[in-house]
Amino acid sequence: VQLQASGGGLVQAGGSLRLSCAASGGTFSRYAMGWFRQAPGKERELVAAIHWSGGSTYYADSVKGRFTISKSNSKSTVYLQMDSLKPEDTAVYYCAADLGRIASTLSRPDFAFWGQGTQVTVSS
Repeated sequence: VQLQASGGGLVQAGGSLRLSCAASGGTFSRYAMGWFRQAPGKERELVAAIHWSGGSTYYADSVKGRFTISKSNSKSTVYLQMDSLKPEDTAVYYCAADLGRIASTLSRPDFAFWGQGTQVTVSS
């Protein structure tokens, strides 16, 4: 499966952005999807993931209550709605896909397929 992320940009603290990741070349409905981010000098972290069914989600503590992950199987797209953004959310955001995940394994970072990153910058 090929993944194409978009929607990054520059936003003031407290603002919102919605990232999109369009998938092609696979049966999208079978994939668990995740959003990762990597800030300069920091390790890549998983911020949100969603089960292939859409019925289960995972959020990192740092974004819980502010970010929402969702997927549209009809559009083969996964979204990350980011609200109440903080300067510490500044990073390159990546989408990823994986097959065969059960809900209890959504927090594992070892996704098989990766898209290119999109930059999110939050100014104070």
